Amino acid sequence: MTNLAFWVVVGIVGGILVGVFAPDLGVASKPGIDYFIKALKILIGPIIFLTIVSGIVGLESLKDLGSIGLKAFIYFEVVSTLALASGIFFGEVLRPGHGMNLDYTTLDPSSVDKYTHVDRDVGSMWSILKSAVPSDPISPFINSNTLQVLFMALVVAIVLSFLKHDYKKACLRPLEFVQHYVLKLLTWLMLFSPAAAFSAMAYLIGKFGLSSLFGMMELLAVMALASCFFIFVILGIICYFAKVNVFKFMRFISKEVLVVFATSSSETALAPLMQKLEAAGIHRGAVGLIIPTGYSFNLDCTNIYLSLSIIFLAQAFNIPLSFEHLISILIVLMITSKGAVGVTGSGFIVLAGTLAALPSTGIPVVTVAVLLGVDKFMSEMRAVGNLCGNAVGCLIVSIWDKKVDMEKFRYAIDHPEEFHFHA
Repeated sequence: MTNLAFWVVVGIVGGILVGVFAPDLGVASKPGIDYFIKALKILIGPIIFLTIVSGIVGLESLKDLGSIGLKAFIYFEVVSTLALASGIFFGEVLRPGHGMNLDYTTLDPSSVDKYTHVDRDVGSMWSILKSAVPSDPISPFINSNTLQVLFMALVVAIVLSFLKHDYKKACLRPLEFVQHYVLKLLTWLMLFSPAAAFSAMAYLIGKFGLSSLFGMMELLAVMALASCFFIFVILGIICYFAKVNVFKFMRFISKEVLVVFATSSSETALAPLMQKLEAAGIHRGAVGLIIPTGYSFNLDCTNIYLSLSIIFLAQAFNIPLSFEHLISILIVLMITSKGAVGVTGSGFIVLAGTLAALPSTGIPVVTVAVLLGVDKFMSEMRAVGNLCGNAVGCLIVSIWDKKVDMEKFRYAIDHPEEFHFHA
């Protein structure tokens, strides 16, 4: 078997077995995933920068850039709100916290201190815009700061767009040469993804154990159901109107989904996903702009996690929520969920910040402590859902803006195995 996806599955299964039967060995294997993600982070910045610059300069005019950006913004806002509503809906209908009868006075507030003591400006639109402007041109690449790389690429691409045709081509030639070899490096690095998948799963199960899963199995099951509903029903309906079969599309990106599930990091598939979508017929400028922006502003399954977690905590601690409370949760999350941009431990920070901003619900911030044990497992669902949401977002916005070669794209999703071989 030479299919990389097969070996990633082997890595996942092997990692789970090692984590269960030799937990110490599982924990000791953590450097495998750490070094893999570090190596990927080195490539993410250059790939985003080169893809955006060459893609935008290749657009017919800067009007196209504004058109793609505006349509992406509208799409992100609408679909992010649907994701938040999905989390509330599944929480209210399936009631995963019902009957737990927990008492928040027994919780240790210090366990969530590092998630609640953050700059109050974090998550505001002004803070996000400020953080997008780099202090120097090197550190965004070293730190793999997607927003800052995106900002620099946009500035460089817009400046190059004003040059005469011959000068523009002369500037693009070395960039395209470097891009070719950076993508080759990425292809070689992804050959190590089965080993990274093994390392990540062995560490996760070895460190946290399957027992921590069973205690919150109902919440994890509801999160999985809500995520699947969002991907295959909500995004499926959106794809249907664009005349695309969502199941075929998900099969097409299945290798990236597997790698993200195994490593619980969306970053591991950002660059390969961009490469694959571009090769499938989506315009380079559209891919380069929408995917990195989506990883900052279109975190669909993180939104499901946030709204579902608030409903779960209210049920677990027997705190009744009225319909007005649910509407206020939705409205506040539409704002605070943007605070997940570039913040370490963002899930808990945003969740804590939202509860602090909603004193009327009566849910104390300290209640998020009960989610700490399962957060590592939920992060896999968030990462996979965010990847699928961004891939669909890129496709839909590109179709909307007529930036897709549909004949080439349909061939790619109808023949994924053949496409993998050629890619």
